[in-house]
Amino acid sequence: MPHFFVKKENITDNKVIINDKENYRHIARALRARVGENLLLIDENQMQYETVITEITNNEIICEAKNIYRSKRDLEFDLYLAQSPLRSDSQLTVMEKATELGIRGVYPCITDNCAVKKEVAQSKVEKWQKIMYEASKQCERAKIPTCFSVTNLTEVLNKEFDRIIVFGERSTEQSLKQYLGKNPIKKGEKILVIIGPEGGFSQREFEVFRQKNLPVISLGDLILKADTAVTVALGDIIYEYQG
Repeated sequence: MPHFFVKKENITDNKVIINDKENYRHIARALRARVGENLLLIDENQMQYETVITEITNNEIICEAKNIYRSKRDLEFDLYLAQSPLRSDSQLTVMEKATELGIRGVYPCITDNCAVKKEVAQSKVEKWQKIMYEASKQCERAKIPTCFSVTNLTEVLNKEFDRIIVFGERSTEQSLKQYLGKNPIKKGEKILVIIGPEGGFSQREFEVFRQKNLPVISLGDLILKADTAVTVALGDIIYEYQG
């Protein structure tokens, strides 16, 4: 069932009006939806609406909500990612997969071995945000994650989180299972995951992590590409929490 974001102000009782240009064009023009077809809608309060199209005019689509309930497409804790931007399609994959895995937001973080210049990365933020928006629609996310402005390690390490977890392919101290076995994630906790570039973190950056007493976690003996490491790290965190 196609999934779209709507505003609460456009919902009255069981009637939903879709009149923003983007959704209207997508539903009426691209999908060529017809009266009687089903749409899955969600508002900013994470309320889900299973609807049936009752009318399509030249500028709006009117639906009737048949079932209304709070969305369950969300994690029980707030998961954020600080990640060194990658070139071209690899970064698009990161934004898409992170969204599918329930991330709240991504901090594009310039590191010593980053392959992308800061000004180039900043010019891509709007595109990355759009990728996250489209991925949210496809996987029925209740909240659209945020792609923040480009930052660096010093700035991101000074932000307020309940805990920060660093993943590195070398100079690692323990596995994720070992770490979370001793320090299980709590419901509602705000967690930042940091993952470096293809070339890995520099010795200077590892020293910063040590000075701040941050856990440096291993993803195993295999050397993973950075975009693969993002998917594995986030997926493993979710698995360990649910397990």
